[in-house]
Amino acid sequence: MAVQKSKVTRSRRGQRRSHDALTSKALSQDPITGEMHLRHHMTPEGYFKGRLIVGKAYNEEDL
Repeated sequence: MAVQKSKVTRSRRGQRRSHDALTSKALSQDPITGEMHLRHHMTPEGYFKGRLIVGKAYNEEDL
C-alpha cells in the first residue's frame, strides 16, 4: 500500500485538481438545416457537413 512521505498542502492539491473542472459540450450548427448538433457528429435528421448521410434521399411528395 502506498503511503505518502509528507502532507500534501491545500495549495498543491488545488494545483493538481485545477484541470478537473467540467466543461460544456461544443455544439455546431448545420449549414443546411440549422440544427444544433455535437461536433463531428451528424444531426438528428441525418445531415453531416451539409450533406444527407442517413435518411431518405427523396421527398415525401414524390410517393
